[in-house]
Amino acid sequence: MPRFIDPTPRLRASFLEAVAEFRADRDYPPSWFVGDVDPPALTDPDAFEAYVARLLGERTEAGARDGFVPMTTLWWADGERFLGRMAIRHRLSPALEELGGHIGYDVRPSARRQGHATAMLAAALPIARSLGVSQALVMCDRTNTASRRVIEANGGRLIDVTEQKRRYWVPTGP
Repeated sequence: MPRFIDPTPRLRASFLEAVAEFRADRDYPPSWFVGDVDPPALTDPDAFEAYVARLLGERTEAGARDGFVPMTTLWWADGERFLGRMAIRHRLSPALEELGGHIGYDVRPSARRQGHATAMLAAALPIARSLGVSQALVMCDRTNTASRRVIEANGGRLIDVTEQKRRYWVPTGP
């Protein structure tokens, strides 16, 4: 059964297969996270371990990169298969209020349309609450009907529609 796990070098092969799927997907441009993978991590196991360590370190103020807020990255996995990733930003910057929000998620193309995104967002909301986020700002591209449905299925209340995004408040708990 799929569940969140901390990023781990153990899933390297499946993660790299997923990155290749994202890059080959002609229906959607690759997510920012695909471009954020340290290039050496794509070919060198030691560099992949360093990439995983970077992700885990970004959970603190001290570990957040310049221009980033602390964020918890989790991988959605079924056994040894990487299915997707979730980033929960601990707070919003002015830029994230406009483009990004508290929570971002991606499901690898071969695992889409199987309910993973809806389950991932549902599982992420209590984690966001534990990080002090009482309601999460979640957004999707204006034309991404599947993501709109995921957000709305998790209680998202539409705030507005900008030139690029549909922006929602999603409660993180009762």
